[in-house]
Amino acid sequence: MVEAPRSSLQVLFVCTGNICRSPTAEAVLRELGRKEGVPLHVESRGTHDYHVGEPPDERAQHHARRRGYDLSALRARKLTGRDFKQFDLILAMDQGHLGVLRRMCPAEHASKVRLFMPGRDVPDPYYGGPEGFEQVLDLVEAGCRELLAEIKS
Repeated sequence: MVEAPRSSLQVLFVCTGNICRSPTAEAVLRELGRKEGVPLHVESRGTHDYHVGEPPDERAQHHARRRGYDLSALRARKLTGRDFKQFDLILAMDQGHLGVLRRMCPAEHASKVRLFMPGRDVPDPYYGGPEGFEQVLDLVEAGCRELLAEIKS
């Protein structure tokens, strides 16, 4: 079976439960890519199945909505082995996620896996206050702008 050629880059963001950081990054990159006319297919997953089927954390949705990003239709999904074949770029939100991805990733897809923000983790806001969600958005917006510039170059 021959796969149809894809016209867009397939990007996957990965965090722990897929309810805070990775869905935020999914929505931000999708929106920034749309605004800049960059054809992308963006999704997100969690390394664990704690929240499968649930929407993103209400606090993540609230803070994202204030900046013009809509997370409401997203639902948590767990990373599977198939994701390594499907996606062109698999981005870990922190070093812990990167370790999980590297252990799971088949050797032939290892070049697809990297840290979202080289040299910097996006901290988990789950157990903190509003400032943590704002910090995540600040980092994710900056990281997505850098990623888009890289994709366009």
